[in-house]
Amino acid sequence: MHALHNFLLFHVLIYLGRNALGAKIINGVKVPDNLMRYMASVQDSDGHVCGGVLISNNFVLTAAHCHDDDDEDGLVRVVLGTHNLSNNGTVRDIVQRCKHPHYWDHTTGSDIMLLKLSESVPEGGTIQRIPLPPSNMNLQPNQMCHVAGWGTTEAGTGVTDLRVVGVSVVDQDVCRERWTGIPEGVICAGGYRTLKGSCHGDSGGPLVCNGMAAGVVSYGDSDCSDPGFPDVYTDVSQFRPWIGKVLRQNGC
Repeated sequence: MHALHNFLLFHVLIYLGRNALGAKIINGVKVPDNLMRYMASVQDSDGHVCGGVLISNNFVLTAAHCHDDDDEDGLVRVVLGTHNLSNNGTVRDIVQRCKHPHYWDHTTGSDIMLLKLSESVPEGGTIQRIPLPPSNMNLQPNQMCHVAGWGTTEAGTGVTDLRVVGVSVVDQDVCRERWTGIPEGVICAGGYRTLKGSCHGDSGGPLVCNGMAAGVVSYGDSDCSDPGFPDVYTDVSQFRPWIGKVLRQNGC
């Protein structure tokens, strides 16, 4: 199954490369229905707020900043099993929002959260889980990854169809030069010297490298179109012990 997934994904990335100038996330393309079946739309009572990925039968990984603790309602459900948010998917209520205990603000790091679902989600058909990276993951500058979501495009509007774009990893030293006070435990990718990357509504979605959820969309340039600033992702590999603890305890 993983071999087939990687084969199909390879051809999507070739398509992205051939359409770099017209690839309209920011400058992305629509995701084929048979790819990225781990994607989740994290929603409040009004609809889509953030992206996320299914990592176990009852937990979705997303960004901590997606939920405001002062909001009495906030995030209430996730939708899985569909790339088009106009169609019916598999809906699960959120029964626990497990933010990392060191999270304070997205600019200070630990911008990661696990959402416990009301019922288990059967894997198969239109739903799959995504593997997590090992704790010793070592991404290299210029390594190609991709990011997906239902967020704002270069046209300035959100979309109902899931979109994906190829982005390359940015050297940490370069990223720290561009962003003052960047936190520890992050990956920088996309945005820098390109017009390709994540935007509003893509938060919490995955940076997928080598078929794994290497990063979680945290923050970037406010208007998503300044090639001077890389996009910043929470480095999932740095939080494997905490993720493992939450999954073992089945909650927080």
